[in-house]
Amino acid sequence: MTDERLPEAAEVAHLAQDAVPGVTAADVRPIDEGGDHASWWVGPDRVARCARDRGGSERLRREVALRELIGDRIGVPVPVSVASGEWARGRAFTLDTRLGGISAELRPVTAVGEADLARLLVRLAEVPVEAAQALEVPPEAPRNMAGLLRRATEAAETVAARGEFETSWLPRLRVPGADSATGPGTLVHNDLKGEHLLVAEDGGISGVLDWTDAVTGDAAEDVAGLAISVGAVAAVRIAAAAGFGTGAGARALQLARCDTLTLLSDRLRGIDDSPLPLLRAQLRRAWEPTALDAPEKG
Repeated sequence: MTDERLPEAAEVAHLAQDAVPGVTAADVRPIDEGGDHASWWVGPDRVARCARDRGGSERLRREVALRELIGDRIGVPVPVSVASGEWARGRAFTLDTRLGGISAELRPVTAVGEADLARLLVRLAEVPVEAAQALEVPPEAPRNMAGLLRRATEAAETVAARGEFETSWLPRLRVPGADSATGPGTLVHNDLKGEHLLVAEDGGISGVLDWTDAVTGDAAEDVAGLAISVGAVAAVRIAAAAGFGTGAGARALQLARCDTLTLLSDRLRGIDDSPLPLLRAQLRRAWEPTALDAPEKG
């Protein structure tokens, strides 16, 4: 067996049979999702995820354990594993509950959702770092801002040359206060993109998915993810409501703006295959002018 092989629908149905009696291959539908695991809908209310390789297996097992640790602590729903194990030797799987709502890429987050996200940030900071690290959630040092700024400034030339970026926005790349010292490390989701935020009909957050990239480190990374997924203006409001100082908010904006520029540049140069419409939308959101930006000249 090679790392590239994934289970067939009949294999997924077999894995799910104990938790979903009577399930057949006809009840299993693939979910179009990237990453190091493949996912399937199993009937109307279950999701199966199978790791592609041993590294993905380690992250998937860690995620299941982490969700058990935080499920009752963070104030927003996370999937619950109803069955887990290996679908092949050294290849992990989990069968999870399916949460309601749709992606934040498809439905806007309202004030209700912003309050949910602020509570999420507060509660993540309250999770004992030692408890997360006991599950082998890795520590991650704050990213080097000077290097990020250098690469983003270079990327801006590529993106602007293709008509994808207004050079008049560049002063917003350096957000005042972004170089202030980071706070103590906390548990960080580390990938709060729109596809991982489920939004209910009232605009509240009905679920937070995919905790495989979680680390203990710079909480500004999660605010940066929110700037990319719900917009810089909303992210600044959410961070303030969660008690983040202006320095952390500024750092988050700068992270998000550097990331969106470099990712779009990589895509335009053929280095990355992410969907262009998504990258363009993320860039627009992260580069919204906010109260933390320096005043426009003139």
